[in-house]
Amino acid sequence: MAKRIQSWDVSDSFWERVEPLIPLQERDKEKNYKRKPGGGRKPILYRTVFEGIVYVLRTGCQWKSLPKERFGSPSSIHGYFIRWMEAGFFLSLWRAGLAEYDEMEGIAWQWQSIDGAMVKAPLAMEATGKNPTDRGKKRKQAPYPGGRAWHPAVVSRNRSQPV
Repeated sequence: MAKRIQSWDVSDSFWERVEPLIPLQERDKEKNYKRKPGGGRKPILYRTVFEGIVYVLRTGCQWKSLPKERFGSPSSIHGYFIRWMEAGFFLSLWRAGLAEYDEMEGIAWQWQSIDGAMVKAPLAMEATGKNPTDRGKKRKQAPYPGGRAWHPAVVSRNRSQPV
């Protein structure tokens, strides 16, 4: 019986197509490093990083909820995600996937369209309040005309005198 692969696991064939697109981290030649190259912790394998990013995208979990024993440090995975995003890795991955699909199936570009609406419903304010905490409130309570809704039993008293 074949082992079931999880939706965030990256197959070897897919990894062969992704790996060349990953931007390599280069050391700044202008900077004077105190450690020798190769010192410190070993970096996380790029495949593990990519699987961690796919895990977050597939499950919708927060970065800090990544299983540490499977992917390593969640903040490190997120740092790679930010660097790769800024380097344009995900855009190039999307373009490569789109080009591959176009070769396999063919994309009828003349029939593509985009539809969307980002406006408020025209009659929405009649039934709802100004913000989410006011929803369902039809009217405000009128303030008491005298300033406060109750009156003390005694109009005024001299506090230096006993009661």
